[in-house]
Amino acid sequence: MKVILKQDFDTLGKTGEAVSVKDGYAMNYLIPNQIAVRATASNLRTLEELKKQKVHKVAKEIADTKQLAETISAVALLIKAKAGDDEKLFGSVTSQMISESLAEKGYNVDKKHIILDEPIKHVGEFTVDVKLPNNISTQLKVQVEKE
Repeated sequence: MKVILKQDFDTLGKTGEAVSVKDGYAMNYLIPNQIAVRATASNLRTLEELKKQKVHKVAKEIADTKQLAETISAVALLIKAKAGDDEKLFGSVTSQMISESLAEKGYNVDKKHIILDEPIKHVGEFTVDVKLPNNISTQLKVQVEKE
């Protein structure tokens, strides 16, 4: 029997794939547990339409992410922190602080996407890598000043 998978299944395939399985397996396990549906003509047309919608959705997400990367690369953040006489910070500037500063400017970037080799521990200007979803990356200028 030919079925269309409604969710990823380790031994059979990924969501949306049409696979052939034994009749008993399909009727007694896959279909009752909502893992698959029969591969009828109408279900196959529905599957093709869903694939087209998914392609358009992914393309829109990539375009939005590229636009966000361009706007972030033009932004220069200014972070004020307490520092001693030797320009060394009492604490450090972390990815969380950078993420919060971006959020204040209207850009929602998760701290996990901000890549710091090590926390910033002194006053100055730094270039920080930002890796966004869909394998898009950009750089952000961060200016740390003494408070």
